[in-house]
Amino acid sequence: MTMKLPGFLHVQSDGILLAIKLQPRASSNEIGKPLGEELRIKVTAPPVEAAANDALLRLLSEKLDCPRNRVLLIRGHTSRHKTIKLQGISADHVLCRLH
Repeated sequence: MTMKLPGFLHVQSDGILLAIKLQPRASSNEIGKPLGEELRIKVTAPPVEAAANDALLRLLSEKLDCPRNRVLLIRGHTSRHKTIKLQGISADHVLCRLH
């Protein structure tokens, strides 16, 4: 039996989707608590020339202990509301590493 997944996590046949609300220019890089159907993440980078997006992808790659090329931004390049696709890792692994 698998555990019930939080609203920000969706399993697909080719990977896992994470719904994220990004806060750029924060005081530190951190993964916060879920806010409704999104996971709140803060990065210190400004939302200029994709700096915040890059910081977000690097932070997730480190936190989840997976290669950076398996963490893809697929929606929300210019929005605070983003969808990230994670490839090659399980939902259980993601949930364990995010807590």
